[in-house]
Amino acid sequence: MTALTQDYQITWEKLPDDYVLPNDPVDNINQPFLAAALTESLEIAGKLPEKALTPTNYGICATLNGKMVIKAPDWAYIPNIRVEREEVKRSYTPQLQGEIPVIVMEFISDTQETEYSVKATYPPGKWFFYERILKVPNYIIFEPDSGSCESYRLQTTEQYILQEPDENQRYWIAEMNLYLGVWQGMRENRTGKWLRWWDEQGNLLLWGLELAEQERQRAEQERQRAERLAAQLRAAGIEPDM
Repeated sequence: MTALTQDYQITWEKLPDDYVLPNDPVDNINQPFLAAALTESLEIAGKLPEKALTPTNYGICATLNGKMVIKAPDWAYIPNIRVEREEVKRSYTPQLQGEIPVIVMEFISDTQETEYSVKATYPPGKWFFYERILKVPNYIIFEPDSGSCESYRLQTTEQYILQEPDENQRYWIAEMNLYLGVWQGMRENRTGKWLRWWDEQGNLLLWGLELAEQERQRAEQERQRAERLAAQLRAAGIEPDM
């Protein structure tokens, strides 16, 4: 499959088995936690289909004029892969192995503003790659320390336009039928700003620990209700059958 954009001929080719991927460490200790939190709540809520992929700091490939380009967003959501997972264990090539990501995210952690790079010459910048090569519908740039979140939507002009949040300061991600917003709180001993999902009714998609705490509180309320009922029965001269 071949396409043209700018001066590039784009082909979708599998990463060669002997291709040496960069082994750079993640830029920020918070990145893996932020990414894992996004995936966990989707999975628990039953919103992660069997063939979906949520790569984290993981190469997404395209070949431009015969040269492989690999970008590794901090988090992405690919709704459907058409190959076995074993085939995408090192990298993922859209069109060839499945669908284009519907959203990519970058968690700002350096001072070079590479997340905003529109550099069109080879190798192209991240912004140019997501916008013009992959044509990802949603591009999120999140600054964990300040909680600043920028949501860009690909328009019919094939250009990203900054979106305004709704009255709840959330962004509608149409392809996922979910809202994305910033939440303040603690997870994994990190107190700070997190990106989180809300459903169409505005319900927060919970993490496992939150569900467990919800269940603990429900059980405690049930225990207290049973104790009150037993006390009322005893006051009436009836020994409750516990």
